[in-house]
Amino acid sequence: MKKSIAVISLSLGAALSALPAFAQENFVIDSSHTFPSFEVSHLGFSIHRGRFNKTEGKVTLNTAAKSGSVEITIDANSIDTGGDKMDGHLRNEDFFNVAKFPTLAFKGSKMKFEGDKPVAIEGDFTMLGVTKPITLAINNFKCGTHPFNKKAVCGAEVAGTIKRSEWGMKYGVPGIGDDVKLLIQVEAFKS
Repeated sequence: MKKSIAVISLSLGAALSALPAFAQENFVIDSSHTFPSFEVSHLGFSIHRGRFNKTEGKVTLNTAAKSGSVEITIDANSIDTGGDKMDGHLRNEDFFNVAKFPTLAFKGSKMKFEGDKPVAIEGDFTMLGVTKPITLAINNFKCGTHPFNKKAVCGAEVAGTIKRSEWGMKYGVPGIGDDVKLLIQVEAFKS
């Protein structure tokens, strides 16, 4: 009897290991191709744009289970609008207050799928020490093999809009817009 149970256990184990795995896949953000940026009205005359040059994070995906998560940390001091004077002002207490709050962060674990592709993620955005829920749309999602290094990679365009005053950044409102469009071009390599 013990021999029969052992044979059944080995046979079941072999059969299960032959099934395709639908496990969670882990990815690491490629910081040389991931640049969170923003757009905000400047006195109603133009749309002011800037980006952050240093970002790190990770992404998990399980397309079979229609689940995933994203964690992104942004170095606030890496802000870049193309002008040193403007960047200096954005780093001070009027805006990002980088001396006190050196990072911005997004952590999301509720991913919405259409078919096998993620189309949105709900999570928490932290800025100036304030954490609030936001939903980001995921567009142009694509996975494949990178043509140069032959590693598995996924990429997307991620977008959303926040009211900066809800995070305590009130300087210049309403002249400098309260509504800020967030845009993140992201690429991540399978780890």
